[in-house]
Amino acid sequence: MSLSDDYVRYPHRRYGIDNDRYDWSILPRRDPIEWPDGAKVALWIVPVLEYFPMDTPKEPFVAPGGTTTPYPDPRVYSSRDYGSRVGAFRVFKALDKYDLKASVAFNSKVAERYPFLMHEVTRRGWEVMSHGVDMGKLHHSEIDLETERGYVQESLSILREMSDQSVTGWISPARSESMNTLDLVAADGVDYVADWVNDDMPFPLKTPSGEIHSMPHTHEISDQHIILHMSQTEREFTEQICDHFNVLYREAETQGGRIMTLTIHPWCTGQPHRIKMLEDVLNHIMGHDSVWSATGAEILSAYKG
Repeated sequence: MSLSDDYVRYPHRRYGIDNDRYDWSILPRRDPIEWPDGAKVALWIVPVLEYFPMDTPKEPFVAPGGTTTPYPDPRVYSSRDYGSRVGAFRVFKALDKYDLKASVAFNSKVAERYPFLMHEVTRRGWEVMSHGVDMGKLHHSEIDLETERGYVQESLSILREMSDQSVTGWISPARSESMNTLDLVAADGVDYVADWVNDDMPFPLKTPSGEIHSMPHTHEISDQHIILHMSQTEREFTEQICDHFNVLYREAETQGGRIMTLTIHPWCTGQPHRIKMLEDVLNHIMGHDSVWSATGAEILSAYKG
């Protein structure tokens, strides 16, 4: 028995995609991007500062890195807390060596609990991004609109007050969204989100408040994904990051500027036995003479011209 033709006829059925959030576009057909000073690759470093509550809800799912054994789970809770107490400072020191910029994604609970971390970020002139409230307050399809609106407003208002920045970048906890998340963050002054992983370059997303942009933020080369989820070694991490950069750098010679996103979780990479892998990666990248270290807001501004 064959399917009726009506099965594939619906309002958003069209060439390329089946939604109205963004237009269909393939990278080879776009105009090449030029970065400041003719740089081939924009280096976007995103340290992620997270707070995992001991009583993290188990439904609808536990965010990657969250507690999975019965309360209070001190082993997992304290290992994540290590990033804010110790690991972040090793990561910051590694970035300082090359005078690099960063966009630091804060759970607002981290900023409240560790205001010294906010001071360390802002005194360096780095960008503060919102990473929601904490890793237990997820954005998902079962959350009601007003509760989610409250999460967005709470996170952004706290981070804006504590950083004295406009805070225009957003990463949802666990990169999970509801159908309303983009609309809510756009209405609250967010210019770009980093939840979507379907492109190497920024692209516009449609909301009732106007366009915001998706920034490329691949999880494929996240330290958490490679080291903890894929159970690969520190040496393999270094090799993959360098290979990723090498391809982008080579493509930029003929296809225009590219973006290299490096996502760092201090509770993972900030460990004494892992910090060298970050140092080795940065040494490789900064050994090239056409790299522009920039924040997400700066990259988006240059992209939009």
